Amino acid sequence: MERIRRLRLSALSSTQIILIGYAAIILFGGFLLSTPLASESGQWTNFPDALFTATSATCVTGLIVVPTATYWSLFGELVILALIQIGGMGFLTMAVMIFVVTGRRIGLRQRFTMQESIGAPALGGIVRLTRFIFKGVLLFESLGAIALAFRFVPLLGIARGLYYAVFHSISAFCNAGFDLMAGVAGEGSLTYFVGDPVVNLTIMLLIIIGGLGFFVWEDLYLHRGRFGRCRLHTKLVLVISALLLVIPPIMIFVFDRNVQEFSGLSAPERLLAAFFQSTSARTAGFNTVDLMAMSNPSKMLMMMLMLIGGSSGSTAGGMKTTTLAPLFLCIRSSVRRENELRIFGRRLDDGSLRNAVTIFFTYFCLFMGGALLLTQFDGVSVLSAMYETASAVATVGLTLGITPDLSVASQFVLIFLMYFGRVGCLTMVYAFTETHHASAGLSRLPLEKIAVG
Repeated sequence: MERIRRLRLSALSSTQIILIGYAAIILFGGFLLSTPLASESGQWTNFPDALFTATSATCVTGLIVVPTATYWSLFGELVILALIQIGGMGFLTMAVMIFVVTGRRIGLRQRFTMQESIGAPALGGIVRLTRFIFKGVLLFESLGAIALAFRFVPLLGIARGLYYAVFHSISAFCNAGFDLMAGVAGEGSLTYFVGDPVVNLTIMLLIIIGGLGFFVWEDLYLHRGRFGRCRLHTKLVLVISALLLVIPPIMIFVFDRNVQEFSGLSAPERLLAAFFQSTSARTAGFNTVDLMAMSNPSKMLMMMLMLIGGSSGSTAGGMKTTTLAPLFLCIRSSVRRENELRIFGRRLDDGSLRNAVTIFFTYFCLFMGGALLLTQFDGVSVLSAMYETASAVATVGLTLGITPDLSVASQFVLIFLMYFGRVGCLTMVYAFTETHHASAGLSRLPLEKIAVG
């Protein structure tokens, strides 16, 4: 029996193992959350709601159909927190770490699957990278919890304050967006702390660090932060991330200058809120202001930020910053009539551009297609539907308040989008195509140009 099981597993590709692994974790998490032990009322939770919550947690999204703080018991919250941590680090990272701790041998197949899971640039050093990831996650989440405890403990007491600090630190670092503040402070999420620099800056730093990517950390660590010596991937991530952290907040600050939601805030608090919402839109899902009160231009900008997301091999979702780079470099090369994509004294291979176009087109189709389904199933406005599907497919968790009222059909649309966003576009595509594609030969078809534009 054991031999048959091993043969079946060996027939699966790395991408198929990733798909099945995440699906298994979601189903198991959904089962645990459906039990009476997981709800505050001690009653069974209907499985669609439990499955939606488990998917949102494992895919580090943050969309919810029931209030996290008031509906789930301590056991349910701990299940959600465990799913967030597994989803943020990647279940294969956790599995390899268990192998390392227990002293079990990690074979070439497991290493290759691990490489596929986190998008590592090379197969070599995977185990060392896993140790580095584990130590980095523990360090940043601990520092974040300590910083948040200075605000949460005076507000909630020692035990509850420390628990909330740990929960929100993990949720922020993993870009999940789950919070326990409903009924405790403000109107939910982090609206109570809209002008608090400690909470805002701590959450923002956790989101940014988690969204940079594991091998960007390693590259910066190995080169002691010297930008010029880093790999091209790291340079692109840092430059694009910096631009996305600076320009969109200023735009939101300008767009919402006359919005009533911001009228009671001082100029520094408005600027802090703009920076927080811009950062959070890059797949984190927290909010310090009422999202529905924001102007339509700001909502559209936040949808764009959601779809861009963080960086490859990180806790963030979205199309990724390194998908955006080849697209813009392609535009620049077309304007300059260049035949190659060049940046920082290097050129990008053609495969990077093909993958970027594939990812961009797929995300756009799912984003728009999902919005059309939501408008058909529940009659919600197009803007609200687009906001919701952008949040789901980019694993963000921001919402204009329609999630709890959606039908089961719409919830399953969002479940699929969250799952797709977490496992990744190319992983999903390769899982169904790599065993059927024709092997590339040395011959090439005749070249012919077409008129474009």
